[in-house]
Amino acid sequence: MATRKVAFIYSEELEKYSYPPQHPFNTVRTKRTMDVLQSMDLLTGTGHSIIEPVPANRVVLKKFHTARYLHALQNASKGQFDVDALNMGIGTEDCPIFKGVYEYSTLATGATLIGAKNILEGKIDIAFNPSGGYHHAFPEHAAGFCYINDVAIACLVLTEQKKRVLYLDVDVHNGDGVAHAVYNRSDCMTISMHQNPKTLFPGTGFENEIGEGEGKGYCVNIPLPVGTYDQAYMKAFEHVVLPLIKSYNPDVIVFELGADALAGDPLGNLQLTNNTYAEVITHLLSFNKPILATGGGGYHVGNTVRAWALAWTVFCGKDQGEDMNVGLGGVMLETTEWQGGFRDRRLNITQAQRNSVLPALEETIKKIKETIFPIHGL
Repeated sequence: MATRKVAFIYSEELEKYSYPPQHPFNTVRTKRTMDVLQSMDLLTGTGHSIIEPVPANRVVLKKFHTARYLHALQNASKGQFDVDALNMGIGTEDCPIFKGVYEYSTLATGATLIGAKNILEGKIDIAFNPSGGYHHAFPEHAAGFCYINDVAIACLVLTEQKKRVLYLDVDVHNGDGVAHAVYNRSDCMTISMHQNPKTLFPGTGFENEIGEGEGKGYCVNIPLPVGTYDQAYMKAFEHVVLPLIKSYNPDVIVFELGADALAGDPLGNLQLTNNTYAEVITHLLSFNKPILATGGGGYHVGNTVRAWALAWTVFCGKDQGEDMNVGLGGVMLETTEWQGGFRDRRLNITQAQRNSVLPALEETIKKIKETIFPIHGL
């Protein structure tokens, strides 16, 4: 992939829908990311394209979700709601009913799937759908702000085409719905780096959740201590994730780029800067595999927009390091917190923070190397 073909997946139709005003999930993030990139002329150039999605149809949605669940969600979107829907998580505080919830969810899913389609057809090398990444939805249950699990469906679509899929999830929350979809399979390895589930929703994603049957050893969970910072995070990534990707040798990487592991996110307790996301992406690119990337969590809108804009520049080979567009950050992102472009400032790490994070993290790395690595000949 000397010259990568990179596509930003977006439709103005997505702007018609929004969660209730008081809800933490703000769909404006994608539009703001695109506006920033367009204003800086970062969506144009050789090998770059914008692809408009179409809604995913029921046939493909039923690869993961039940017909009963999809029917209930569609009815709820029309204002028809009953106790059965509530029992399926539809209409809760986390997953409220709003006008067009079904239409929004199917279009966001369609955006991820059109990226997968273009990758399968060899038309693009990297697709980025910031409106995707709904990794908490289960076959018959909405959860964690997620109604239709676009990334699980994409993994299933790719494996149907005999592709070995590596699903990497860097959202602060465990990618439980995707792990569930392929828990007994070896044609899709899931790796989730998330805050320790003892301290955060959804309460799953411990080191001993490693898959079952043919999938034993193909579900990898890396719980991270509260306060995990860039260097500690990259230690786990380099000691666990990189060897496993190399050993597994996937055909396609599906990458859930939730931005709620960033310092300052109101729903998470990690202390990352977006420089870590840039470093992770750089490592992924080194494998020269197609990448289907999505958004995910991220509840500080400004930080999330900057992280996804930075991710795009790395995907495109336009990132110039920490000096990129110095002075433009405040102007373009409407914040005076930091004037250093898309990249975050480096955070100071205290000795107390190191003492709290490193021993727990090293124990996690040790456990994974003992249980997962031997299965893969490592």
